[in-house]
Parts: sequence; C-alpha cells; structure tokens
Amino acid sequence: MTGAPDLPTLAAIHAASFMNPRPWSAPELRALLDGLGAFLLTEPGGFLIGRTVADEAELLTLAVAPDRRRGGIGARLVAAFTAEARARGAVTAFLEVAADNTAALALYRRHGFAETGRRPRYYTDGPGAPVDALVLCRALPANSPKT
Repeated sequence: MTGAPDLPTLAAIHAASFMNPRPWSAPELRALLDGLGAFLLTEPGGFLIGRTVADEAELLTLAVAPDRRRGGIGARLVAAFTAEARARGAVTAFLEVAADNTAALALYRRHGFAETGRRPRYYTDGPGAPVDALVLCRALPANSPKT
C-alpha cells in the first residue's frame, strides 16, 4: 500500500464485518497503526492489521467487505501477513478469533494456524450471548512456504 490509508473506508469495512466484537472506528484504527510494530495490508474491499514485537507476530484484525467475500481477498491477506511477519523477524504468529466464526476458522486453519487456547466469554461487547475467543498459533520458519 502506498500513501496514507483511507481510515474512514477501512472503518466502514470493519463495521460491515463485525458486530461482536464491536467494530473499530477510524480513530481506533489510527491508534492501532501508530502502535509499535504495526503494519497494514490492503486489497480492494479488505484489509488486515498486524504487528510484530521481537520474534512474535499478531494478526489484530482481518476484515473483508461482505460483497467481496469468497473471492480470495482474505486468503491473500493472510498469506501476505505471514510473509510480512517473517520479513520482520517473527518466528511465531498468533491471532484470536470468535469460536463461532466458522469461515474465519477455516481460513486460518488452511494457512496453518492451530488452536492453542481459549478465552471463555471473551467477546461480550456486541449483541447476543458472549462468545469464546480461540487463540490460534503457527510457526513461521524462514524456509517454509509463504502461506
């Protein structure tokens, strides 16, 4: 991505993608991107925010506009995330995902992430009953395929 990110557009994509957890506003996205080790990856209709600290990477959010789903945007962003994290020196990547988000779970598992923990009732700020967060992890060895 070149130039300054279009934060209102990213916030709109995030709002269309999430209800629980609550979507992030443009100022909240800006604050994340200003944080230590943060990076933004974009595709038309989608984006991913990650960060690296020391030798660990964290996928903070992945959002794809509802009308752009099932077209490979999420898969390309996750592949780009693992490549960027590796390039920044990470050897392990983590993320959290709602236990009831079957599409995201399938995507992350296809990219080598496996469940390493569970946070009961973690997502509580949206409508409906609280949802557990699954903690997923994968190794990022230097000689592994870039997926």
